[in-house]
Amino acid sequence: MPQANNHDLTITRVLDAPLERVWRAWTDPKELQAWWGPRGVTNPVCTWEAEADGEIEIVMLAGEELGELKGSEWPMNGQFKKVVPQQKLIFSSQAMADGKPILENLCTVTFNRQGNKTEMTLNVVVTKVTPQAEGPLAGMKMGWTQSIDKLEEFLS
Repeated sequence: MPQANNHDLTITRVLDAPLERVWRAWTDPKELQAWWGPRGVTNPVCTWEAEADGEIEIVMLAGEELGELKGSEWPMNGQFKKVVPQQKLIFSSQAMADGKPILENLCTVTFNRQGNKTEMTLNVVVTKVTPQAEGPLAGMKMGWTQSIDKLEEFLS
């Protein structure tokens, strides 16, 4: 796959929840399954082993809210590179199409306690793309923004 550029993304939010609560939302697979992905998406498959070398496998499923995309599945897989409890998660992920990776990235999520709130910064570095990744790349910022919006709602 060719190298990617100009697609990196950073989102910082101050979440109205204590650090321990935000950490659990990011590391407990059942909690992550409840908020992961853009609006209108559920996650019928959610393997999320938040530990060094832990496995990631998520299948996002488009619901009614997404109109003609309803029923579309967007699988991804990856691996945790580093986990520093209540401080940092680093994981690689691949968006898949027809069983092949079309988009790869490296995600770093950092967490900083701010009293009873938590500053969370998500940094996504796109490392490889294929021509089939055009759609996912075009929707990456919106998808991550909506996912973090859903996380905020989940935490409230």
